[in-house]
Amino acid sequence: MKTQDYINLEDKFGAHNYHPLDVVIERAEGVWVYDVEGNKYLDCLSAYSAVNQGHCHPRILETFIEQAKKLTLTSRAFRNDQLPLFYQKLSEISGYEMSLPVNSGTEAVETALKLVRKWAYQVKKIERHEAEIITVGNNFHGRSITVISFSTEPLYRDDFGPFTPGFINVPYGDIAAMEAAITPNTAAIMLEPIQGEAGVIVPPAGYLKAVAALCKKYNVLFMADEIQVGLGRTGKMFACQHENVRPDVVILGKALGGGFYPVAAVLADHAIMGLFQPGEHGSTFGGNPLAAAVARVSLQVLQDENLIENAYEMGEYFMDQLAEIPSPHVKEVRGKGLLIGVELHEKANGARRFCEALQSEGILCKETHENVIRFAPPLVIDKATIDWALERIRKVLLMA
Repeated sequence: MKTQDYINLEDKFGAHNYHPLDVVIERAEGVWVYDVEGNKYLDCLSAYSAVNQGHCHPRILETFIEQAKKLTLTSRAFRNDQLPLFYQKLSEISGYEMSLPVNSGTEAVETALKLVRKWAYQVKKIERHEAEIITVGNNFHGRSITVISFSTEPLYRDDFGPFTPGFINVPYGDIAAMEAAITPNTAAIMLEPIQGEAGVIVPPAGYLKAVAALCKKYNVLFMADEIQVGLGRTGKMFACQHENVRPDVVILGKALGGGFYPVAAVLADHAIMGLFQPGEHGSTFGGNPLAAAVARVSLQVLQDENLIENAYEMGEYFMDQLAEIPSPHVKEVRGKGLLIGVELHEKANGARRFCEALQSEGILCKETHENVIRFAPPLVIDKATIDWALERIRKVLLMA
């Protein structure tokens, strides 16, 4: 079968809830992917940062295969020998005392929201069912009904109400607006340390510290959604570490599964996570032995191969080189580590055509919010490969 044959099948039988580039990937290794016709591409999206460790990492693959041969699922009705080791590893790399494993990022966000609401009633003593959570504009935390209830993107909301109450939205980066929104019913503030889906929006310097200070001042929990920006992507294990901030609750996903398996988790100390009681929350697949084994070695690979340091160094170089391209289409280059957004002027007629042109040059990336090209290759990328990519990116950005 050829590319168009697969596209025709997908269009006929699959829901049309994505608008992918017309490339059909068949296999991958490291930073490279190959389509069904044998063409080779540099992956500059990393499955939205889910393959930070690179595609089909041999060490994670070995663990995946060995664990799959032994035990894949028990449900949480029984204990398994892999989950305690995963718990221990998460605490080791994060410094948080406890974690709750689930499957997807959206599920982890929902879990975290339940957790802080229980804290609001049990600890802060807010009146039952009156807790409020402050969120920020242009956020992306998933697409469940509750999550889109505090989205500011009309596409995510318009045909999917009624919405879950209890959320107050303020502009991202605006500390004054955030403080003004805090009331005695405020349980938590939730945000992304860097907004990926919004177009790689980096907040003003000191913003995260100011948010943390507000939370401390008003006895409010700080929730950081590090699903996309955590686990090395920005050149730190967690993006909040760029400002030496330790949130009360951290939400992880994507790269936690090393590109092999959906794994997500919520992290907090015992004073918060210890509030959950048996039966109040759970998941048939959450914390299964295959997920736990894969996630534990995925974290170890980040450390053993110095991928976080590499993300910082290669990201600085990549961004500097992109900023020097004298393209009339480019408005701004921004980001941290290997999460980079190239924002185009409105008159450039959208980022999609540039992504399609890059595909023809052997580079796969994706537009976000119409006018931004996002570059986020696996953290195993080296300087020679970046130089190879830059030659082609320059050509595309300088086109008419």
